[in-house]
Amino acid sequence: MTQTTPSNPLGIATLSLGNAAHHTLETRLHAAAAAGYTHIDLFDDDWAAYLTAHHSPALAPPPTPWTSTPETLRIATQLGALAASLSLKVACTQPCRQIEGILDPAARRAALDSVAARFPFMRAFGTDLVFMCANIRTDSGVTADLATVAQDLAELGDMARAFSEADGGPMLRIGYEGLSWARRNTWASSWEAVQAANRANVGLIVDAFNVLAVEWADPYAQDGSGRVYGDLKVAREVLRESMRDLVRCVPAEKIFFFQVGDAVRVGVEEVRAWDVKGDTPRLLPWSRGYRLFPGEKDRGAYLPVEVVAAAVLETGYAGPVSLEVFNHSLSEKDASVPTVHAERGIKGLRWLLEEVASVPAFGDATR
Repeated sequence: MTQTTPSNPLGIATLSLGNAAHHTLETRLHAAAAAGYTHIDLFDDDWAAYLTAHHSPALAPPPTPWTSTPETLRIATQLGALAASLSLKVACTQPCRQIEGILDPAARRAALDSVAARFPFMRAFGTDLVFMCANIRTDSGVTADLATVAQDLAELGDMARAFSEADGGPMLRIGYEGLSWARRNTWASSWEAVQAANRANVGLIVDAFNVLAVEWADPYAQDGSGRVYGDLKVAREVLRESMRDLVRCVPAEKIFFFQVGDAVRVGVEEVRAWDVKGDTPRLLPWSRGYRLFPGEKDRGAYLPVEVVAAAVLETGYAGPVSLEVFNHSLSEKDASVPTVHAERGIKGLRWLLEEVASVPAFGDATR
């Protein structure tokens, strides 16, 4: 039994079209529209750069990009209008970091309020979704205790609901993503927190790279396989069982967003040269500099992203399939960077959706 070719909207993170230091957001949005994307995932650094570029020099700059003033909201509305004029929808804004599980009451309040500060801007951008990465702090001031994390997610959901009811707009939603180097680093541990929060407007973000960076990939593998399990058959079986669980457990309506990115299988000698010190997560250099668009085998891509995509789509998820790719190439100054990456990305997404159709269904009892 195989799946049919999906028709989900295609999206891309603004950061995957070039670095804000060298490429304006306007240039990147035009490149996305020309390549055929319909959704963009607005990254914080890109919003901050756009805000700085368009803020009136006659006015004092805001203390944060999420400080609501008539000027900052005017610029946010301007950005939303630009996207709409290009037939692009701002699918979400992200990432909120180090939010949940904070034990100090004052610091916890400040963290939750920092998420709520985005709500007026989300209205201006024309999006209803903000998402946060699972906390990566390892100090004693943070806990991954399920009840605590769930309480924080539930309160954020309630804050988003209260804002939505007050202004009469569409319900704002909170998405929760397990980073591969976070305390909650799997789709399952993120999902249990979302379930425990028990709010209709709190849901799961699935990122294929972060799923595979825990359940498939290990750039430090001494056998050079780049995998957690050196035996390819075992690796495939373990991954399929995890994805079968995802299909069984997670309703489509609770997956709020799906991101995808492949990555280079880096040589062992190059991995050893990575300068990982102190609190820097071991996977961070790989994630930030070596991701690729789906299916770029000629560039060294090796993650089975189509397996994760097939599972997510088998749940009935109908939202965007969106690219989130970090790579050193995005920091190149050449003016062609946004167009080149937009075209590489759209090619990768189309390849991915074709591949999904050939992945055996996880609900097939014969598998």
